Order: sequence, then C-alpha cells, then structure tokens
Amino acid sequence: MSTSTPPPVDPGVFLDDPNREPLELDIEARKGPAVFRWLTVIMEQLIAAILVALIVSVSANVIGRSLLNRSLPWADELARMLFIWLIFLGAAAAFARFEHIAVDFLVRKLQPRGAHLLYMLQNLIITVLMGIVVWGGYLVMSRSTGRTAILGVPWNLINVSLVLCAGFIAAVALWRAWQCVRLIRDPSSPAYRGGH
Repeated sequence: MSTSTPPPVDPGVFLDDPNREPLELDIEARKGPAVFRWLTVIMEQLIAAILVALIVSVSANVIGRSLLNRSLPWADELARMLFIWLIFLGAAAAFARFEHIAVDFLVRKLQPRGAHLLYMLQNLIITVLMGIVVWGGYLVMSRSTGRTAILGVPWNLINVSLVLCAGFIAAVALWRAWQCVRLIRDPSSPAYRGGH
C-alpha cells in the first residue's frame, strides 16, 4: 500500500499579496510609471557595477597584504565609499520592487479597501520619514566641504547617495499612496487592473 504525498505548496501563495499587486512596479510587464521603472533598472545596473568594483578593490588589498606584505590604503577608502553607495542604491531598488522584509499578516486578512487603507498609511509614513532623511542629508551636504583623506573625493559625492535614494523612495511611496487613494475611492479603477 503506497501513500502519496501531496504536491508541495507553491511559495507564491505565501509571497504574493493580491491587494499589493496594483502598487507594484513591474519592469518586464511595463507596469507602473516609466520613470520609476527606468530608474530602478539603472540602479540595479549600478549596483552590479559597484559590487564588481568593491570585489576588485577588496581583493586588490588582500592580495597586496598577502603577497606584497603591503596594504593599499586607497583600496580601503574606495571600498568604504562604494559600500555606502551600494547600501543606499540597494535600499531604493529593493523598495521599488517590494523586496524589503514586511510583516503582512494583517493586510492579507483584510478586504481590499482595508488593505489599501493600510498600504496608503504605510506609504505616507515612509514619505514623511524619507522627507526627514532628505532634509537631514541636505543639511549634512550644505555643511560638508571636505574631501576624503587618500583619494581626495569630495564628501558630498558620498553624501548625495543618501539624498538621491531617499528622494526616490519618497517619490515611489507617494505614487503608491496615490494609487491607494484611487483604489479606495473606486475599486474598479484602472489602477486596480494594473494601469498607471
């Protein structure tokens, strides 16, 4: 007598939220504002290039220390700058693709209007927080006049990563909040069917 095991459950059942679908940017399906889609693709390409440069920089320093018994001081400084850009670009690209960790248990249990109300509140809070980050980054940039010690790179070239990425996140969050308003007011609106 053989017992058959049920087929494995598709993980998409747990990962996909149908209430979130109208708020998503989809590069391949050309869903969402084109400017956000293009900026996301550009950020992802920059992330790949920065990651390669980071690996080369750190590897060069390791090889220099191991084989030449001499470290490359510029490699540490370059790696730090690249890592800062990598963090902020990665955060913005992940936000655009809904790839940040989220606890969505409550949202999944709600009817679409209730879920969109919570998504709207979430995106408005994100917008306010990113506005504070942009303002703080602007203050830091306005007071920063120095350069890095070894490479002589202006600090503002590093600080601007925070401002640009927080500004992008705020813009996407505002778009998502607006989509939520449209969906709450009219659940049959084109936004619900994946329109812009």
